[in-house]
Amino acid sequence: MNLSTAAEPLPAHPWVDVCDMAVIPRNTGVCARVDGLPIAIFRVGDDDRLFALSNIDPATGVSVLSRGILGDLQGEKVVASPLYKQHYSLATGRCLEDGALSVPVYPVLLQEGRVLVSSQPLRTYVSTPQPREDKLKLVLVGNGLAGMRTLEDLLDMAPDLYQIEVFGAEPHGNYNRILLSPVLSGEKQLDDIMLHPREWYAERGIALHAGDPVVNIDRRKKQVVTASGHISQYDRLIMATGSKPFVPPIPGVNLSGVVTFRDIHDIEQMITASEQFQHAVVIGGGLLGLEAAHGLQRRGMQVTVVHLADRLMERQLDARAAELLKETLEQRGMRILTQANTQSIEGNDRVERVILASGEVIAADLVVMAVGIRPNIDLAKSANLYSERGIVVSDTLQTFDPSIYAVGECIQHRGQLFGLVEPIWGQAFVCAAQLAEQGRLRYQPAATATQLKVSGVDVFSAGDLSGGEGIEDIVLNDDRRRVYKRLLLKGDRLVGAVLYGDVQDGAWYAELIADATSIGTMRQKLMFGRDFALKKAS
Repeated sequence: MNLSTAAEPLPAHPWVDVCDMAVIPRNTGVCARVDGLPIAIFRVGDDDRLFALSNIDPATGVSVLSRGILGDLQGEKVVASPLYKQHYSLATGRCLEDGALSVPVYPVLLQEGRVLVSSQPLRTYVSTPQPREDKLKLVLVGNGLAGMRTLEDLLDMAPDLYQIEVFGAEPHGNYNRILLSPVLSGEKQLDDIMLHPREWYAERGIALHAGDPVVNIDRRKKQVVTASGHISQYDRLIMATGSKPFVPPIPGVNLSGVVTFRDIHDIEQMITASEQFQHAVVIGGGLLGLEAAHGLQRRGMQVTVVHLADRLMERQLDARAAELLKETLEQRGMRILTQANTQSIEGNDRVERVILASGEVIAADLVVMAVGIRPNIDLAKSANLYSERGIVVSDTLQTFDPSIYAVGECIQHRGQLFGLVEPIWGQAFVCAAQLAEQGRLRYQPAATATQLKVSGVDVFSAGDLSGGEGIEDIVLNDDRRRVYKRLLLKGDRLVGAVLYGDVQDGAWYAELIADATSIGTMRQKLMFGRDFALKKAS
């Protein structure tokens, strides 16, 4: 297996003058005939890097790659085929999803403003997994979104490399935890959010051990032991143990009727309580707490949200956006208490009341703890796998044990923890590439965005909202329409955005932040959205 990622030109290129570089719009491609060959030429980034690939999509044989979308997958510049959406490296021509596919890469240079291309392809070196007589044994600990996304990507890249076993604590296949809120509110059922039913595993020859979690890892013997006593060997192991709810040490948290909001079992308890009781208290006014409160209100309960901070969703919203959200939720019948500290939870056999530090007593038949999450590193620590706040991983998602990788909410990468799904998809792809022995990618977390829709309220935030020296604020506050927008700029870059009421341009703002795009030419029109900002004067 050759691990070099360099592209080495053959000698004596016959250069062909194709066009002026100004003809190629930035971050797009054009197709040119060079010695009869259809070659896609791409102009990428503010530094105007040039790349040349065959324009033929190898999956279909159609000449279309110049019309593909350019992007950056964990540090590697790629073009996505407009037909089947495979991604091809601009530098090496390799297909990131299918090791059997690649496109020729051609020399290209800029000379006095002219683009010159040679029809003699570069010699590229791409690592691909070599066939083995015996498959390696891969164990996935954790049957959730992060681990299963990693498996999906791995099966796309190297479907025959491993014999795979999956261990999960819950007695189900993998479901979409992001959609637990609609299940709570009654808008969806469990079957609607199931991503990988048991049949999915069986069809791919994957052994699923649902409801039998791993309780011990013997790193010396490369074995995992489950709660039932089952033992499995591994060559490589993925830790995807996720997170666990943080339950503050409040007197009464062990009473019946006090639940967390993390899995299907929690949802079932909450739905049962809503059918029998009237009063619910949600402790925590962050993203998860508000989703729980909305679902319980939809189920007919009277809901009080108790939040320690001075505003709702303080990590995602500024003071004005949080104030608007609070007002709207209160108008719709929810009681919101901020700067409220829970002193105790009381009741006999079951919770009956919540006592605040102020002395206020709130009737409660159900209490939902939604004050935050912590990486679930208990198993890792018992195996002496180096962990701090989370399982410490490198840029390749490898732990301090070279046979063990980790992804998702259980990890700590360069001091950062993760609680949203978007960065986890990037982790899964990089980890899968490493396991598929195509590992040149490195994980680089991007700015994440948060969008919440509760009782018809649209809220969006992205980037850094802390402000500070050198930050310029642009604010639109329309009380009549209940629309609030705040954009934070540093120099000619957008670094943060908060939207309330009108969030249709949220994804565009998030893209500008993540790509650090220069907004100099549209600075005065940025607040009014993508269509207006990019509209050219007629």
